[in-house]
Amino acid sequence: MHILLIEDDNQAANNLLKGLNESGHVTDHASNGDDGLHLALTGDYDVMVVDRMLPGREGLSIIRML
Repeated sequence: MHILLIEDDNQAANNLLKGLNESGHVTDHASNGDDGLHLALTGDYDVMVVDRMLPGREGLSIIRML
């Protein structure tokens, strides 16, 4: 499964990435809303994990735009 993680907390992101990768998933990560939206629009993801409070663009606005 190809997963997009949009999370600005480095420790949380690293823990999630480690667990997802150990489970066999391919995971891309963005640490702010603007980069996350760009990846979401240009990538081919099966699922996205999106933090609500992000620098730049807020998480729910990313979901609404998609």
